[in-house]
Amino acid sequence: MVLSCLACGGEAAVPDGEWAGAVRDSAGVEIVSNPAGGLWTVGDRWRVSEDLRIGTQAGDPDYQFGAIAGIAELPEGGLVVLDQQAQHLRVFSRDGAYLRTVGGPGSGPGEFGLGAGPVLVGPGDTLFVPDPSNQRLNRFTPAVEPLDSAPIDFSGGFPSAWLDTSDGRIINQVRPLGIGGDQEVSSSDLILERGSDGTVKDTLLTFPSGATFQMRDGVPDFTFFSPEPVWAVTTDDAFVYGYNDVYRIGVYDGSSLVRVIEKPFVSRPVAESEQELIREAMLRAFEEFGLSGPQLEVFRDAIGFAESYPAYALMRGGPEGSLWVQHLQLPSELPPEELENFNPQLGFGAPTWDVFDPAGRFLGELEMPRRYQPLRIDGNRIYGVWRDDLDVQHVLVMRVEWDAADLESAAGG
Repeated sequence: MVLSCLACGGEAAVPDGEWAGAVRDSAGVEIVSNPAGGLWTVGDRWRVSEDLRIGTQAGDPDYQFGAIAGIAELPEGGLVVLDQQAQHLRVFSRDGAYLRTVGGPGSGPGEFGLGAGPVLVGPGDTLFVPDPSNQRLNRFTPAVEPLDSAPIDFSGGFPSAWLDTSDGRIINQVRPLGIGGDQEVSSSDLILERGSDGTVKDTLLTFPSGATFQMRDGVPDFTFFSPEPVWAVTTDDAFVYGYNDVYRIGVYDGSSLVRVIEKPFVSRPVAESEQELIREAMLRAFEEFGLSGPQLEVFRDAIGFAESYPAYALMRGGPEGSLWVQHLQLPSELPPEELENFNPQLGFGAPTWDVFDPAGRFLGELEMPRRYQPLRIDGNRIYGVWRDDLDVQHVLVMRVEWDAADLESAAGG
């Protein structure tokens, strides 16, 4: 039975379900050129509905979150949630009841430094929490009991993003920053596979670094909407990567490019009014962090903007080997009540996601709830953070429902 749809795609569906794109070969690489309209018909598009919500604006502190940075489902059911602000893990039952808190701020066993996260599920359902402040991987049993930690070597660059795969591999993106040294700094990011001991097992991919954030003479430099590498791993363990100034995404088998997914995209300039909105929001955040006077002026001067918005924000591997690509949310598109709490540090992801089948064909758009950011997708369950009208964070688990024959039919099975 299909659950009620919270929000369904809004683009024009193909009435007869016939895909109107084209596939061509280029030196052994399949180029999939998609039309603007999706393959889903009105009756077979996927739906999402709320499965579980945890959080409150006031009351029991066990249900109040400051900054949710990781969520994972436990083998015996229930959830573990990392609160980056409180610097601890909280364990909840399968129906959302608080059970216990694990860890706290610090550098001792099972403790967390600033900026720890996300929560990763590795071999044997062992839990890993990257802890850059302590330069280590914190490890926990599947029952969320602390194990020993594993050191992370930062000499090759700063680990900027992490994910786990369906077969328990730990993968992270490393970006060279060149802080505090005279050595030549690489201009390329690395995608690395790490073992349970934190050491590098393999380099999966190398690509040009983005320029949204850089250090120049010891001062941070922000260039909002600068083209950035965006990547994910599908549930079929295919690696997908694109540079988000164009809607062109590569699909890799190991280190070999096997497919390129293209979709029409209209570039939009970054208006002066939106630049000012973002600049003022960033300065408010810096003030809350404790900066003032000359320090604040240095950071004001460090904020710049690219000429145009990117083609998309994020990518996630979805159910049944699908690829989900998030649209961009422009500040000018926000309703007034959301604009009051606008925080560019939370990202610019929109509620709308493009969904592609395993062959790279555009199925259609899927709408998430507003102010909701998925952190991980396991099977047909989405684990993410929802912010209410006071910007208070909640854990929100969504369920994806579809006819089992839909994806097979769309893929020509």
